[in-house]
Amino acid sequence: MKSTTYRFLATSLLSVGLSCAHAQADELIFAHGANPGNPRYEAAQVFAAIVPSCSADLTVNVAPSATMGDDAEMLTSATAGIIQMSANSQGTLAQIVPEVGALGLPFLFKNEMEVWRVLDGPIGEALDKKAQESGLKIVTFWDNGFRNVTLTDHFVKEPADLQGVKIRTPPDQVSIDIFKALGANPAPLAWSELPTALRSGTFDGQENPLTNIYSAKLYEITPYISLTGHQYQSTPVVAGLGWWQSLSEDDRQCVTQAAQQAGWFQRGRNFIMNENLKTAIKNEGGKFAEVDRAAFVKATQPVYDKYQAQLGDFVSELLQATAGE
Repeated sequence: MKSTTYRFLATSLLSVGLSCAHAQADELIFAHGANPGNPRYEAAQVFAAIVPSCSADLTVNVAPSATMGDDAEMLTSATAGIIQMSANSQGTLAQIVPEVGALGLPFLFKNEMEVWRVLDGPIGEALDKKAQESGLKIVTFWDNGFRNVTLTDHFVKEPADLQGVKIRTPPDQVSIDIFKALGANPAPLAWSELPTALRSGTFDGQENPLTNIYSAKLYEITPYISLTGHQYQSTPVVAGLGWWQSLSEDDRQCVTQAAQQAGWFQRGRNFIMNENLKTAIKNEGGKFAEVDRAAFVKATQPVYDKYQAQLGDFVSELLQATAGE
């Protein structure tokens, strides 16, 4: 964590100590890592606007752009009661709740509509129960989106094009396993450090949804964008369980509905932006290529074998849910 973040957390802890439980109950700190222009950033503002309309007891203080630390630090802070909620990352939450990582199995989902059906049903409820065992409450799931590979100097049209390529992934073991299966040399790195690492040549490329690629202008550094769509990742909206349990039933309902309503805004913005961003990125110098999807599906089958062995019944239930059973 950067020194500025340490000072911010120290100040927050002091404020909590001085104000006691009253401040914790009244002020809801909602932290996330997105910058302006990203649908996650906009949805957090929508959430902050909705909550006061259904609760006389809560106000929302949005802490964007990783001002409260990276995703792992935000989860720790939520558990400790330093912040109350975070629009976080699938890979980071999977370090605490391994089953969450299974949502990122390669080529699992066909499209966003299938994702929403699955996450808003029994699968989402099962993941929430698992999270509560570790001191976190999954309030809802926003989108991050389907991920695509971007490189500095060539397209990735088939798995052989990734052989030995140094590629940044989020801190998500499933992502790392996918690129190992494809012959690349993956390594995790915090989102906030990615542009600098790409410019320095630490990595040959990275992978992200188009909304993230565009809002962070990653296409300026890695202009060769291959539409692999290799993995879907959600944005789980989580709360510290201790804080959540301290709320009245009415306030829990208010926060849940506000997060879900902001989530539909975020999902819609994410969907529309992904549909329109190809033109915008092309106009600004980015280049696109389609891929041999069947070859990628075949090459990543060992990832399923690994997680089927580790998570067993949950992977089977997830596959049944995606099949509509």
